[in-house]
Amino acid sequence: MTDTVQNNPSRKRYELAVEGHIAATYYALSDGVITFIHTEVPKELEGKGIGSRLIKGALDQARAAGLKVIPQCPFVKAYIGKHPEYADLLK
Repeated sequence: MTDTVQNNPSRKRYELAVEGHIAATYYALSDGVITFIHTEVPKELEGKGIGSRLIKGALDQARAAGLKVIPQCPFVKAYIGKHPEYADLLK
């Protein structure tokens, strides 16, 4: 299993490849703000913490890029709520 979250700008999503499947969180980027729109974790990967690892990696990359975050996706919003170390990213 890998923890390497990759940004795929052509598809406007961050991806995490695990066991031959791709978990992804989709975003829109504008004026230094990244809006997380939707997160998908394949059924085969559910319950393994893949979504959380995906969002952590995406938020870490957003922070490194100096972006502010709008968590439109309920999963991303809940993740930030449970991990206050990311609250400073909120727009």
